Amino acid sequence: MEWIALLLFLSVVIVLLAGFPVAFTLGGTALLFAGIGVLTGDFNQALLSGLPNRIFGIMNNETLIAVPLFVFMGVTLERARIAEELLETLSGLFGSLRGGLGISVTVVGMLLAASTGIVGATVVTMGLLSLPTMLRRGYSAEVSAGTICASGTLGQIIPPSIILVMLGDVMTSAYQQAQLEMGVFSPKTVSVGDLFAGALIPGLLLVFLYVIYIVVVAFLRPDTMPAHELGPGESVGFRQILRALLPPLTLIFAVLGSILLGLATPTEAAGVGATGALLLAASRRQINLARLQQIMRSTLRISSMVFLILIGASIFSLVFRGYGGDDGVRVILGSLPGGVVGAVIVVMLVMFLLGFVLDFIEITFVVVPIVGPVLLAMGLDPVWLGIMIAINLQTSFLTPPFGFALFYLRGVAPPEVTTAQIYRGVIPFVAIQLFALLMLSIFPDIITWLPGKIYGS
Repeated sequence: MEWIALLLFLSVVIVLLAGFPVAFTLGGTALLFAGIGVLTGDFNQALLSGLPNRIFGIMNNETLIAVPLFVFMGVTLERARIAEELLETLSGLFGSLRGGLGISVTVVGMLLAASTGIVGATVVTMGLLSLPTMLRRGYSAEVSAGTICASGTLGQIIPPSIILVMLGDVMTSAYQQAQLEMGVFSPKTVSVGDLFAGALIPGLLLVFLYVIYIVVVAFLRPDTMPAHELGPGESVGFRQILRALLPPLTLIFAVLGSILLGLATPTEAAGVGATGALLLAASRRQINLARLQQIMRSTLRISSMVFLILIGASIFSLVFRGYGGDDGVRVILGSLPGGVVGAVIVVMLVMFLLGFVLDFIEITFVVVPIVGPVLLAMGLDPVWLGIMIAINLQTSFLTPPFGFALFYLRGVAPPEVTTAQIYRGVIPFVAIQLFALLMLSIFPDIITWLPGKIYGS
């Protein structure tokens, strides 16, 4: 019945492309296939009795409590105008250098990624704040759009990232399943903290490569990124720099440091981050009852979407396995030429293409549970695989013509910036992402070294 599992997967993709809500598509399509299978005798209806336990397990998962807390933290910082102050300060600091504004946008994108972890919000915020300034200062539309899109997607990989929280939970289940299939009945675990530690160096590496590219372009094509002469009121002093950088950096170190040092679980650290973001917004008088209600509604809306998708994906995976889909995937990946390398390349390519049409949440909850156990049973490191998946999805978010980041920027860009200019601008950054993926595949220690040092794993 493996062909029915494949038909189920293709049906879900087609229905999603038709524009139906993700959560109801996953669960509804799976239940429809299960119902048909029960009527024809091809599906064991006893499997459906496991659905309540699956949903109850999601409700009792402490790791997933971090998701609404990190969302609350990100939305609060977004409304507290942190990005605006950071950009103004760093523009004054680096703006007189050729390419300095581009570097400032990249650094602010990195800090926002570590503060919010929400890609769409970061790209839109940076597009509204920095794109008009970059164009006004003579930056080419291509360079401006590419820099904003690339720096905005850093929230995919730089911790504390929401995708890493969700990916950590999925990879834990996949790793334990893979070990049980290999006959290991005392399975090791992989935590969200492992993924945070593994993502830190690759995330900073991407920022470094972005900055190097901006500097090289500024040197070779100075007309695309001219230097800016600071006016009397544009220079910044040490006190202004401290006021802009110290609070968000303190919050980032409090959240990330407490996890990496083992002082708090990701859920506890997310609570610290949410409280710190609220205090930071209050200290800058950017919070009142009406704005707090907006923040809470936005948090509730995003969190509800995540958990509804997770429940729908749980139903989908149960029916998919009920039709033997996991066995079919194992046979397909095991028969590919090139062994483990060939299987990884094919899975990464499929995820990259799916990233054009599916959100990272859908891919994390639907695709990773299917292919994760198979790849991990081949001996791959779960932290390495998780970070490679995250960077791969980040790359697909940037790639024309369907990258989500491009749509986000197109929605807020002024009319004089064409879609073709946005596409041309991101192509060099896509090349940088692919180069980084190649480096991480050749030198996996870039990912696994820090988790090994911190957790001894």
